[in-house]
Amino acid sequence: MIKVMGTAWHIRSCARMGAAVVCALAGAAQAQLRICTWNVTNYSVSGSPPTSPRDADFQTVIYGVIPAGLPLAGRSMSPDVFVGQEFISAAAVARFVQVLNTAPGSPGDWAAAPFLDGPDTDSAFFYRTSKVQYLGTWTVALGSSSTCNQPRHTRRYDFRPVGYTAPEATIGLYSIHLKAQGSNTACPGGENAEGRRLIECRRIRDNASGVDTNPNWVGGVGGSNPGGSSGLPAGYQVIVAGDTNIQNASRPDYQALVGASPSPAGQVFDPIVTPGTWNNNGVFRVIHTQEPSTQMDDRHDQILVGAGLLDRTGLDYIFTPNAQGQPQPYALATWNDSNHTYRAWGNDGTTYNAPLRTTGNTMVGPAIAQALISSVATGGHLPIIADFRVPARVAAPESVTLPPVEPGGTSTASVAIAHAGDVARWTAAGLDTLRYTVSITGPFTTAPGPFAIAPGGPPASHVVFMDSAEAGPKVGTMVITSNDPEAPVVVVPLSGSVLPPPACAPDFNGDGTLDPDDLADYIACYFGLSRCPAADFNHDGTTDPDDLSDFIAAYFAGC
Repeated sequence: MIKVMGTAWHIRSCARMGAAVVCALAGAAQAQLRICTWNVTNYSVSGSPPTSPRDADFQTVIYGVIPAGLPLAGRSMSPDVFVGQEFISAAAVARFVQVLNTAPGSPGDWAAAPFLDGPDTDSAFFYRTSKVQYLGTWTVALGSSSTCNQPRHTRRYDFRPVGYTAPEATIGLYSIHLKAQGSNTACPGGENAEGRRLIECRRIRDNASGVDTNPNWVGGVGGSNPGGSSGLPAGYQVIVAGDTNIQNASRPDYQALVGASPSPAGQVFDPIVTPGTWNNNGVFRVIHTQEPSTQMDDRHDQILVGAGLLDRTGLDYIFTPNAQGQPQPYALATWNDSNHTYRAWGNDGTTYNAPLRTTGNTMVGPAIAQALISSVATGGHLPIIADFRVPARVAAPESVTLPPVEPGGTSTASVAIAHAGDVARWTAAGLDTLRYTVSITGPFTTAPGPFAIAPGGPPASHVVFMDSAEAGPKVGTMVITSNDPEAPVVVVPLSGSVLPPPACAPDFNGDGTLDPDDLADYIACYFGLSRCPAADFNHDGTTDPDDLSDFIAAYFAGC
């Protein structure tokens, strides 16, 4: 017997409302894990204290509230993780933390990974300490001024949602700023810009496969294994985010990231399934990110994710799957695709080969759209956001003891299994559904499942039965196997006992003497069924005339 309150409703309702849930999350100031990547175009500071004239624009873009009358009215970008490209110095990173923390509407809990200087401009990683635990930075590939190498260092930032420690709940995020367009034939073999990007993409793919691509540990800070291999640890989730400078999905550099060859190891995917020739192609205008101040004509900036973030369990990109359980191609006729939480922030799809639309911008409104233009100076990029759901958590009692019973009697216990995800931190929409099965060892039984509990939903009550055929102590276990990466298998010890049969069963009041008082007490018990479970004299689980006749026969037989 099992009672899982609300579960069937939840499963049916999610199937009906999945698109609506994704639509509600897209662009919202929700509590799920929101990741943003943005090439901020040579962000530097000067003066005392150091500031940038673009600071107020960044604050408006990130925490500005979308005006009434628009689909996302009352919401803001409000990311939890912000990875940026083209930061110039440690002072610039420190100032940007202040920009994030002092913006109107900011929770004020932003911190940054240590700045690591390299050739050309650099990546920077910012995170909300109430939502994310930063683990360390790895330099996985070295750039140089050589025209035969990648121009900038590739950084990987390892982090996980607060409240989790498992590898499956940990992300290795590669921040990229690949070589810009152009060509150079001065290298042996005639490497060009595409070839230099290909070098970096192959190194990222290798590193995501676990290969130590920087064996001398150059330029690293922290990390999950300082001084050891730079390769992504087994089980970690993969995100590649930043400025790809790639104009066509069929090019070798892009395929080095998303292609299945030579093996699936380290492969990442476009979560909005929108390949093509993006450059100067108005078909893709709703996902173009470059250049908002001059001409919107290319999809340089992207967030790509590993297969583990698309499998619809645990830590996952939030999307509505197709019939095969896979992400659907982005609906390019609208910026507000209800099947995805991925957005080119500020691009309402009305601009192509022209500056980003401000007046009448239907995604963010005129003030935020203008701030996007002003914040990038000349040219520049739009930010990309994507929302992620964190894993389910399971809660169960440490042990369960069933009440003692005589041979043949009925002994049960109700075991509560709950979804223990932090709804206050992530909201119900930002947590995965808890899915689990139950198995039993020893002289106990219960329903095996599978079962599901929605985030924030009531616990499920599982009734465990004990076999009481033979007297003696009873021990066993209840094994809960779930999609909680922190505790995929929970073992609950079970115990109970079957008492020896009484020396004189019709001595109903147990005073050691068989007399009319026992007969009177049993009859009173029998006819007051709801008040006296002991009226089930023959222990068959049902109180009926057989019990009365069995007791009378035993009474007159004596002891």
